[in-house]
Amino acid sequence: MIKDIEKRGGSLGVEVRADNDKRTLAGYAVVWNSDTTIGDYFVERIAPGAFSKAVKGDVLALVNHDPGRVIGRTKSGTLRLSEDDHGLKVEIDVPNTTDGNDLWELVERGDVSGMSFGFRATKQEWDDTGDLPHRTILEAELFEVTATPIPAYEDTSLGKRSLDAWRQEADVAKTEDQRRAVNRVAAARRVAEKRAGMEQKFRGIQSPAGDRQGAP
Repeated sequence: MIKDIEKRGGSLGVEVRADNDKRTLAGYAVVWNSDTTIGDYFVERIAPGAFSKAVKGDVLALVNHDPGRVIGRTKSGTLRLSEDDHGLKVEIDVPNTTDGNDLWELVERGDVSGMSFGFRATKQEWDDTGDLPHRTILEAELFEVTATPIPAYEDTSLGKRSLDAWRQEADVAKTEDQRRAVNRVAAARRVAEKRAGMEQKFRGIQSPAGDRQGAP
């Protein structure tokens, strides 16, 4: 079982296309640079091209994220994924199965109108300067897409863990910068003291402290 998968989705719309015996569901699973608040914990957006590598892999089309209810697959050509200027486009050739027929009927009726997807972020950026942290997903693996009646923003714990890890790294980096700054100041002080001592020795001048110690 694949772990650490985040699920996202929205009511971006799903359309039906019927051509002779071929039935196709089409829609967008992702819209680029669309800010979405995830569980009131952080704001998330997906950068253009985030799935450019993933769309070339083996991705499943499922019903309600259920791996036992497959309705398409990129490997077999029954699921087609592509990126354009708008987002991640999805086309599913709906099979003549119970799940496929039920889903087709529900989309035609308007009961199912959203697209969702399961992914794992592999490259991301965080900005913690606003009221809520902002997460930008730059690159991600894509495991599945699905048409669902209630596109949910689930598994916020993974995003929160990523934010916590980023904050820890930032704290470590800040501490390291502070340590380096202290070391630079100390090194500069030692160099200055050494230079001053060498100049005093060269001139044959004793320090005021030495004069006081040698005074009667």
